[in-house]
Amino acid sequence: MTDQTAPQPTATPRTVLMVGTRKGLWVGRSDEAREDWEWTGPHFDMEEVYSCAVDTRGGSERGGTGGARLLAGASSSWLGPRVRRSDDLGASWDESEQGGLRFPDDVEASVERVWQLVPGAVDGVVWAGSEPGAVWRSTDGGATFALERALWDHPHREHWQAGFGGQAFHTILPHPDDPTSVTVALSTGGVYQTRDDGASWSPRNQGIRAEFLPEGQQYPEFGQCVHKVARHPSRPERLFLQNHGGVYRSDDEGGSWTSIAEGLPADFGFPVVVHPHEPDTVFVFPINGGERRYPPQARARVWRSRDAGETWEELGEGLPDAFYVAVMRDAMCADDHAAPGLYFGARNGAVWGSTDGGGSWREVVSDLPDVMVVRAAAVTG
Repeated sequence: MTDQTAPQPTATPRTVLMVGTRKGLWVGRSDEAREDWEWTGPHFDMEEVYSCAVDTRGGSERGGTGGARLLAGASSSWLGPRVRRSDDLGASWDESEQGGLRFPDDVEASVERVWQLVPGAVDGVVWAGSEPGAVWRSTDGGATFALERALWDHPHREHWQAGFGGQAFHTILPHPDDPTSVTVALSTGGVYQTRDDGASWSPRNQGIRAEFLPEGQQYPEFGQCVHKVARHPSRPERLFLQNHGGVYRSDDEGGSWTSIAEGLPADFGFPVVVHPHEPDTVFVFPINGGERRYPPQARARVWRSRDAGETWEELGEGLPDAFYVAVMRDAMCADDHAAPGLYFGARNGAVWGSTDGGGSWREVVSDLPDVMVVRAAAVTG
């Protein structure tokens, strides 16, 4: 007979770090200290991996057994884009017929890349953003996806332009407490939001400057080149945004935006990341605009604000001073340990990590292909 009063064994916290590149996916595993890493890869060799996610919900589509599900959006020149799933940290992968994403027969379009994969607020729901600019919803843990038709049919869509990276929805932010509310962003169209479970979508760009438009037309209703949006689950009304020229904060869930770029060496960049436990702490990686897409003075530096963008501090201990590459919009993230790790990957194939809030950094892997996305999480088992 089992002694119910005896202490039960506890799962050991571990860390998983996914690195998507232009030539495949690498999966790193470490313990909670995150000092030594074991890597597998390339998964999906020579396929472009623009999106990935670690879903730690242990959803009902897996029988409620717990554990982490890895999701990867890979694009093959032969097979096209596919959403692949692994329930054993990358030891094996599954995919659905035709990759899980396909436009309805009455839509004359085809999915070129999957730019975003995000677990939803409801068990089993996974969101995807694609190129061309479309948002998709899965209710079976990422096996199959349905097009958010009201957004695809939005009257603004014919006016959305393709940036240098293509026209794609690269940000999806499900509201943590309201499953009918989702905020999304694309380049170059701006921020949109639904509050009625996708029945309608409204632009949320007031105050965001489109510097590439003529003087007097730089604050349009839509058409901004938004690079990334982030928020903290405990304060969902506050959003942080990195624009094509400009860093912003909204305190009313995108109803209006205020510049918080003062104090940064450049207001151009791609990623913006919120500390997983501190809703006022935010990180960016500034780079030069124009053709010189590398950091000011070619020094790799992360900039941190602990007061929601009122002031900024430079973080660079352990980072190189000769750094002539960019960090892309999804190539920076944080895990969710009690003492969270912060990571960024660069277009030179190196990934850097910090376990002290960005105070110091070390290279965790190098010599990979061009890094497009990094995602990390604490897992148990």
